[in-house]
Amino acid sequence: MSTRVFVARLVGLTVFDPLGDRVGRVRDVVVVFGKNPSPRVIGLVVEVVQRRRVFLPLTRVTSIDAGKVITTGLVNMRRFEQRHNETLVCAELFDRQVTVRDPEAEEFVGTVEDMSMEQNQRRDWNITKVFVRESGSASSASRAMNRLARRRAGKTSLHDIRDVFGLHREHQEQSAERLLEAYDDLRVEDLAEVIHDLTPKRRAEVAAALDDGKLADVLEELPEDDQVEIIAALGTDRAADVLEAMEPDDAADLLGDLPPETAEDLLKRMEPEDAAPLRRLLSYDENTAGGLMTTEPAILGPEATIAEALAVVRREELDPALASAVFIARPPLEVPTGRFLGMVHTQRLLREPPHTPVGNVVDSTIDPLNVEAPLGEVTRTLAQYNLVSLPVVDDNGRLLGAVTVDDVLDHILPEDWREERHDLHHDRKLPGVDA
Repeated sequence: MSTRVFVARLVGLTVFDPLGDRVGRVRDVVVVFGKNPSPRVIGLVVEVVQRRRVFLPLTRVTSIDAGKVITTGLVNMRRFEQRHNETLVCAELFDRQVTVRDPEAEEFVGTVEDMSMEQNQRRDWNITKVFVRESGSASSASRAMNRLARRRAGKTSLHDIRDVFGLHREHQEQSAERLLEAYDDLRVEDLAEVIHDLTPKRRAEVAAALDDGKLADVLEELPEDDQVEIIAALGTDRAADVLEAMEPDDAADLLGDLPPETAEDLLKRMEPEDAAPLRRLLSYDENTAGGLMTTEPAILGPEATIAEALAVVRREELDPALASAVFIARPPLEVPTGRFLGMVHTQRLLREPPHTPVGNVVDSTIDPLNVEAPLGEVTRTLAQYNLVSLPVVDDNGRLLGAVTVDDVLDHILPEDWREERHDLHHDRKLPGVDA
């Protein structure tokens, strides 16, 4: 095993069991600060199957060498939860501003770029060296979004950790960019899980570093308590912008969890065309088709062609469930539309000549849901017809929106399903790994 390892090179390495089977990938290093000036390294955060992050104690690491990490094969599959006395090197220490008091040079302020860990005679691992960039160009460096740009700006140097001051304190806001950079390959659902595991202060920092669209996507995947906490921490104007970027049904659900005066203030700050559908959704009971639906399904008039319909469902921003069908209605085509005529399934679109009008292939055998239909009726109808989306109409037969299967699942699963989804089978064994 190497006696010195730089953390930035360690993160991303593949972890293998003794038989050579892949266990996961290193995502971070966990340290504990104590009386010793060198923080003790206690383990690694490893991303395993289904993007679950687990804790791998260094006592179960037999080798860190040749671009890989070898374990004893014993891996606890319970989701990693950071304890109050633990610090994540990449997420919390990289990009931290520190003071360097080198006995042989002038004192200066810099930012942490990397750290090295070394094994002592007792075979314990400690952080011993800190790679620092002087702050003469730190502000411009922190604006750069890739490591190469940062390394070209400002003088860098390696220092004994005993000469570096300012590490053992609450993390600084600038390191939120580094955390997001470390997880930029994650799906939104998995990034939401990472953010959920952070402290409230840290969540607020990361939310501030995300653009409105990405934050909107992440909020849609977080538990309600996290959503409310993050929105409350944002400035009112930015919170309104983020709500505008969310799917209408998700935004309405979030507004419904806020105090009425806060929700009304946010609605007033939104663009009228964005606020109107949210006000409409908030007027329905949450356990009815109206409370479940989204107001932005794919809608076309009967004269539109198959080619036009395929272009609509091909749009990347359209949710897969909504892309499963096009809803046909008389003008106007914005909700509430003219009279609803029926739906055309995407699979049917693929079987028809491109110039055929969609009105010729409408499936009118499936009755739309009334906006007041209860959750049980919505669930049974989806199951009965093996559908992933259903149209929702008012008493006059005008299309108001669509209910998708994911909306229904959100309401019939336990409230804490997002928090528990990776703990349900924590005793399951990985191939080649003894749990």
